[in-house]
Amino acid sequence: MLEHFNALVGGLPPALVYLVIAFLVFAEAALFFGFVFPGETAIVVGGILASQHRLSLGLLLAIAVVAAVVGDSVGYEIGRRYGTRILDTRAMRKHRTKVERAQELIRRRGAFAVFIGRWTALLRALMPALVGCARLPYPKFLLFNVIGGAVWVVVFTLGGFFAGAAFEHFAKQAGRGLAAVLAVAVVAGLVVWSVRRHRREAAEPEPGPEAGPEQAAS
Repeated sequence: MLEHFNALVGGLPPALVYLVIAFLVFAEAALFFGFVFPGETAIVVGGILASQHRLSLGLLLAIAVVAAVVGDSVGYEIGRRYGTRILDTRAMRKHRTKVERAQELIRRRGAFAVFIGRWTALLRALMPALVGCARLPYPKFLLFNVIGGAVWVVVFTLGGFFAGAAFEHFAKQAGRGLAAVLAVAVVAGLVVWSVRRHRREAAEPEPGPEAGPEQAAS
């Protein structure tokens, strides 16, 4: 499976691959792409390519972290600039229940909600704009944006990197044919799981974390 994937991307210059990954990670919150395309998919693929030495792991991590932080900052600025008017957009109305739960999370956890939201696809798209709409101070937002973005990028990129490295090791031991069959099965299962999870997140309310101490918004 990875051989076919290699053939697909082999003709693309690394600079273009970095650019595509950066755009998808950036656009998740800045352009609300997270409603339809979870950004971790891009960085997992980037990690796999890095395991094959097609990309630099260090450079990929740096680019993805910057893209995540800048994208969320743009989302925050959209919310701060347009205020409650963003709640009347089609995307926000469609996910009204999740928006309300995200707003409650912001009221209870303050800027820490940015870190919590980083780990759910829809909340990654929603949270920066809602925090900006709530007028939380940007320095506090930026702190948790950087921490959450860095941890998220490292976890998913290294997940892809080690998965790619494990496949190559298994292929050498078991043979390319058997490894390719198993890879197809695993990838198919992951795709189905990812699609179902994303649809479930969109259709069902996200359970909020347990109550904690109130966080000041300023």
